[in-house]
Amino acid sequence: MEVMKMKMDRLIGIMYILLQKEKVTAPELAEKFEVSRRTIQRDIDTLCKAGIPLYTTQGAGGGIHIMEGCKMDKAIFSKKEMQTIFMGIRSLDSISQTHVYDTLMEKLNMDTRSYLHGSSSMWIDLSSWKKEQLLPKLEIIQYALEQQRILRFTYFSKKEVVQREVEPYYLLFKYGNWYCYGYCLVRNDYRLFKIGRMEDVCILHSFTQRENVPVPTFTNEEVIRLPFKALLDPSLKWQLVEEFGSQSFVEQEDGNLLFESTYTSEEALISWMLSLQGKATLLEPESVRIRLFQIASQIAERYRKGQ
Repeated sequence: MEVMKMKMDRLIGIMYILLQKEKVTAPELAEKFEVSRRTIQRDIDTLCKAGIPLYTTQGAGGGIHIMEGCKMDKAIFSKKEMQTIFMGIRSLDSISQTHVYDTLMEKLNMDTRSYLHGSSSMWIDLSSWKKEQLLPKLEIIQYALEQQRILRFTYFSKKEVVQREVEPYYLLFKYGNWYCYGYCLVRNDYRLFKIGRMEDVCILHSFTQRENVPVPTFTNEEVIRLPFKALLDPSLKWQLVEEFGSQSFVEQEDGNLLFESTYTSEEALISWMLSLQGKATLLEPESVRIRLFQIASQIAERYRKGQ
């Protein structure tokens, strides 16, 4: 994760400098961003591959330029767009122990107040309550991504605890969770792994990236698809509004709330119903009603025996 933020720092910084100057030398950029000339050259190659028309001249007066005839508007990034860029970088700071956002502003010598005014009131925090456990794994995975190294880890799935070796290709943040997407050498197929379930993550040898790596998608198991209907106590109205919206229920004559929605799976629906502490009655589907009754009976029996 640290490598990704540092590279983003430099790429945006190099672009901004080139938009303000006719040319700049690799040694100047290397000194400014405190990296080697070779790293700067790789950054220039990355920008060229992204379609930025850059070229390099040698000798006295040489340097890195934006190609003549393809001159880019120095106002290519509007104030609003720059605010959005920096907001994204600041969101990455929320899962790091560094302060790349502040460092970038300082290196570009920008008027911080000018670019932050109107956007500083919006914060995107990608961290979680488990930041101390999550951050080290994110940094290891990001390093493996950058260096094209195999990952080995223990994975806690719903059915079993297994060992996996994976060629990592993407880090994803979706539905409030972080995922690693890559080619599983055990299953010989692309898989999506929830990082919170990965333990003992370590880096192995390098690998050659496969051709035509597919864009990561969530399988049907992650798609909300199980319809259900429930009757909830009026005291839970705030929770329904927060989680599903004010249009998700109909208030009945007796004050109870008739609620219809969908959930990811029977297990997830059961967990949600139990979290309501007896203030809700599931009406449909019948199969989940039966399982809820069985679970409630088992809980009651355990407490009756004092276990």
